[in-house]
Amino acid sequence: MTNCVRKVAAAAALAALGAALAGCGGGAGAPATGREARMGTPAASASTSGSASAPAAPAPAPGSTAASPQAGAPAKPPTMAPGPNGLTPVFERAKQRTDKTVALTFDADMTSDQGPRAADGEHFDNPALISTLRALKVPSTIFMTGRWAEEYPDQAKSIGTDPNFEIANHSYSHHAFTSPCYGLPALDGAAARADVDRAFAAFRQAGAVNTVPYFRFPGGCYDDQALRAVSTAKVTAVQWDVVSGDAFAKDPVAVAEQVLDGVKPGSVVVMHCTRSAAPVTEEAVRRIVPELRKRGYRFVKVSELIGK
Repeated sequence: MTNCVRKVAAAAALAALGAALAGCGGGAGAPATGREARMGTPAASASTSGSASAPAAPAPAPGSTAASPQAGAPAKPPTMAPGPNGLTPVFERAKQRTDKTVALTFDADMTSDQGPRAADGEHFDNPALISTLRALKVPSTIFMTGRWAEEYPDQAKSIGTDPNFEIANHSYSHHAFTSPCYGLPALDGAAARADVDRAFAAFRQAGAVNTVPYFRFPGGCYDDQALRAVSTAKVTAVQWDVVSGDAFAKDPVAVAEQVLDGVKPGSVVVMHCTRSAAPVTEEAVRRIVPELRKRGYRFVKVSELIGK
């Protein structure tokens, strides 16, 4: 993402993310095209992949189950029309940019090889954050890895049966879908497609039902080959236009200020639901939510933004 870090995350912090939390931002520089990795440059990707919302949503990805419809809500979560040559479409920010809505999204990151660290007491979850979102009545989208759902099945089920939340796919392994991507090991096309399916299966196994056919690339890194690899999953790739900088941050005020400075009508904010790597997120949210409400913003899930 070209404007990834202004106050909180420095270049050294991004390098330190490694395989643990690559999804917090992206690389600097001009957007790449073709097979070059687009690392956190959603605007360029959206123009390549198409940006019009489909009038009728395709079937959800294998293993996904739409949330129970609420009054006035569509029966299926809306998705976007495929891009050129059938590439997976990419959503960054609501096309309707006059309505003061904003989506807070939280990446529940855990790589496929971090089980021993969890066994040693490292916390990849953040129950206090989920409790705060519930208490503040903030509808949110949680981009969860399948490995996280396996490590915390009770929490995955609790989140995935709460109408306040929707669970989207952040891959099973949190490995890269293109390379280079912050040092993450890369998957080839067939393995990438299987990784998406395996994550949906992990959500289903945990008992989560409020899942949506949205996918966030680990690290925000993708190219046309990655978009092609997941196209048969019938998902919409979801990026962001506001980076919170919460990964490894120590100052919740600075995180909150970065979000507040960046939010515009229709924004998608990327944050994290991982205590060990994003320890101040919950406190930052308690500052962000009342201030944005004071400014007239309404919090929505990604599905509502895509549906506009």
